[in-house]
Amino acid sequence: MENGKQLLLSPRDDEDRLQLLSTETNISLFSDTFSAGADDIPPITGLHDFSREFYRESKKLWYLAGPAIFTSVCQYSLGAITQVFAGHVSTIALAAVSVENSVIAGFSFGLMLGMGSALETLCGQAYGAGQLDMLGIYMQRSWVILNTTALMLMFVYIFAQQLLSLIGQTADISKAAGIFAIWMIPQLFAYAVNFPISKFLQSQSKIIAMAVISAAALIMHTFFSWFLILKLDWGLVGAAVVLNASWWFIDAAQLVYIFSGSCGRAWSGFSWKAFQNLWGFVRLSLASAVMLCLEIWYFMVLILFAGYLKNAQVSVDALSICMNILGWTVMVAFGMNTAISVRVSNELGAGHPRSAKFSLVVAVISSISMSLVLSIILIAARNKYPSLFSTDSEVTALVNELTPMLALCIIINNIQPVLSGVAIGAGWQAVVAYVNIACYYAFGIPLGLILGYKADWGVLGIWCGMLMGTVAQTCVLFGMIYKTNWNTEASIAEDRIRKWGGGDTNSKEVSEK
Repeated sequence: MENGKQLLLSPRDDEDRLQLLSTETNISLFSDTFSAGADDIPPITGLHDFSREFYRESKKLWYLAGPAIFTSVCQYSLGAITQVFAGHVSTIALAAVSVENSVIAGFSFGLMLGMGSALETLCGQAYGAGQLDMLGIYMQRSWVILNTTALMLMFVYIFAQQLLSLIGQTADISKAAGIFAIWMIPQLFAYAVNFPISKFLQSQSKIIAMAVISAAALIMHTFFSWFLILKLDWGLVGAAVVLNASWWFIDAAQLVYIFSGSCGRAWSGFSWKAFQNLWGFVRLSLASAVMLCLEIWYFMVLILFAGYLKNAQVSVDALSICMNILGWTVMVAFGMNTAISVRVSNELGAGHPRSAKFSLVVAVISSISMSLVLSIILIAARNKYPSLFSTDSEVTALVNELTPMLALCIIINNIQPVLSGVAIGAGWQAVVAYVNIACYYAFGIPLGLILGYKADWGVLGIWCGMLMGTVAQTCVLFGMIYKTNWNTEASIAEDRIRKWGGGDTNSKEVSEK
């Protein structure tokens, strides 16, 4: 080991270094874990073995994925329901909320969720190796970093109107969205508190508590949104008040759950260790942020491009409705992303490479099956659902026209987050960030602009080109995972735990899952 001289960001760098330890065989840094008595799944040699292990892994995966999907859908629905009620106030109100949600809050959400996802790698692998004492320290470090980041991002909210005008949004939309963005600053700091908590709880499979809290928040959010926005006619002010309050309710409830002692050794109180090795933690957080931001922002910019088309307000509203629906369905994939990230990081941390690999197979098959069902339902309801979001006939007609493209997008975008979850669980964030830059921004966006503007396909052309970028990224991730040596990745995980202060994993029992 190099005693902390270089942060482990690239899995390929790690692999090269580990090959120096053994050039002929994959000798693990904790070889006794891989002995005959190890709790890894046995090699799968036939259909019977596959079916048996598929059933066993499905139970473990869905124990995490079910509540995680529910939690993701509930939390995403907070903003989506706000958009629904805003659409019944006025067209400009819907555009303001959509642009703020997609561009301003979307920018911050992507950056901070990405930075918080560093905990999925560190907490997940530490938990799998039984290093529970480090989980609370990791969470506190992430709080320090994310709240500092929120202070800097606050200026994006304050000058949102000017920024939106600068990138070409219409004056009316920029003004309304800029005012709404200033009201939404409390949500920014709620993100900074929430994301580290979520990763901390997810790594321990404390998913049920998160689901219950999110459900309660969604119920209250729906009622108070109707009451303040429509009943009391507060409009966008009411939307901001309720959305901020809902996110802070989730944070407060989760903190009460943690502080009550429900997490055992994982939370032992506040510690000055949270301020140690911050720069190294920032580097890993930034690698995670770049990876996820490039994914989350990718489809967010669709809203921006739609604002440059003819009849911009109708295009923005129609596309925001489609993105709303896509967001709901992708939350299902994000739930599976959470589950597979926890499973892979836990199994690699525990020294079970075959279990980690097989968990990926189960997750991909499950995610594809769900996306097909969701797409069929959407196609069947294409004449009904647009009216739930808007009463404007032009908007609903354009949404109807875009529905087949939306259904295809759902299928593709339910596979990609699962593969990204594997990357996070294994700690490949930096490598995947380069893949995202090439596939999304060097290929997908230019192709979308060519089809949308030069070929005059409009919104459909922009969307089609950008979807091809997602297809390219998915294929590259499949290739990376196919070539992965999972024994080596498990060894890297053990080395990473030691580097971040976990100690000797061989001396501790692997915690029960």
